[in-house]
Amino acid sequence: MSLFSKIVDREIPAHIVAETTEFLAFLDIHPLTKGHLLVIPKKEVDQLFDLDDETYVGLMIFARVVAAGLRDAIPCERIGVTVIGLEVPHAHIHLIPIDTMDDMNFSRPKLKVSGEELEAIAEKIRSALS
Repeated sequence: MSLFSKIVDREIPAHIVAETTEFLAFLDIHPLTKGHLLVIPKKEVDQLFDLDDETYVGLMIFARVVAAGLRDAIPCERIGVTVIGLEVPHAHIHLIPIDTMDDMNFSRPKLKVSGEELEAIAEKIRSALS
């Protein structure tokens, strides 16, 4: 069972900002920028392009909705999107508020954000989505 499946099953806590019966969006606890989200299908599939068509399209639509709320909640030039998938064997999309190309550089040090600040950011995004 992947780390993300444990989040889906609520075995591991997460700062969840949006959820449907099929998808989940939550804050990355080691973000590149404040508001960095992970968007996942609840069904555990290792790689994005191995998802069935319906889940793949649904995930993209869900990510677009979440990105709109993220853009409203976190001031930024745009929302960057990337799929890397090397760290957790569960398909996921990174949504990252960015102002420069370097904001999406995964080789740079991650931000250190307290649990309280993560929850405040999550609440701001949830409010923008409602």
